[in-house]
Amino acid sequence: MPETSVFNEFRQKLEIFLQDRENGPPTREVYLNAARELRLWRKERNHTGLWTVPPLMVTATVDDGWGHGLEVIEKLADAVGIRVNPLGLLQAPAAIIEACRRMKPHFLGMTVLQFDSDDMVAEIIHGLPPFTRLVAGGAAFHYDPDFAARTGTHVVMKNGTAFLRFLIEDNLK
Repeated sequence: MPETSVFNEFRQKLEIFLQDRENGPPTREVYLNAARELRLWRKERNHTGLWTVPPLMVTATVDDGWGHGLEVIEKLADAVGIRVNPLGLLQAPAAIIEACRRMKPHFLGMTVLQFDSDDMVAEIIHGLPPFTRLVAGGAAFHYDPDFAARTGTHVVMKNGTAFLRFLIEDNLK
């Protein structure tokens, strides 16, 4: 983790955004605008974000044909310095597993909407490399509190604000 004044300034900017949002979940547009602003700030200063060596996150959905939540996560991850490799929407578990084995990402980001996706998510979890953590969110996790335990999902995110908090805390480890 870089300890420079620019890093501290970036971290402070990120904390201000998060504090402003903790009273209620922002809209998708608020997240996307914040991501653009953070990315522009980093670009203007040639700053890497939260990591000196950015981690990799692969993203995909197995049952979400719109990908609105996934887009938010991809943009926020990029804004804080994660290299993002989107596989796309409605991917087969085997394709996600193969991509993760080939690319060796630190994170697999997914949104899961359907309650009958248990088997697909569990299959993905069991096929991931040991160092790749599934960071997921979506209706299946929100409305079925046992979904994460049944599938073995590593980290469940309630919204984009929780995702950013997770990245900050993970970065401090």
